[in-house]
Amino acid sequence: MNTLLPLVIQLIAGAIGGNAAGSVLKDKSLGALGNTIAGIIGGAVGGKLLTSLLGGAAAEVAGTFDVTTLIEQIVGGGAGGAIVTALVGIIKNMNKG
Repeated sequence: MNTLLPLVIQLIAGAIGGNAAGSVLKDKSLGALGNTIAGIIGGAVGGKLLTSLLGGAAAEVAGTFDVTTLIEQIVGGGAGGAIVTALVGIIKNMNKG
């Protein structure tokens, strides 16, 4: 199994989550590029965090990649991307004055 596949899934899900958060929370949006970048960062962190909490990291190391692991990557990456985008948007708005 390609060891980069989980990371790629997390990054893509994070970008989607970041842009979804920017669309829903328009006052927190960082623009398309900003939402994507924040989402990618959040996706990597969120995906790894959820995977380690749920035990999917062992499956990744063992070389198996099942539907459950795939769902963990997507949910963790998407949620992480949305959360980081929203947090960065809040901080950006706080600095506006």
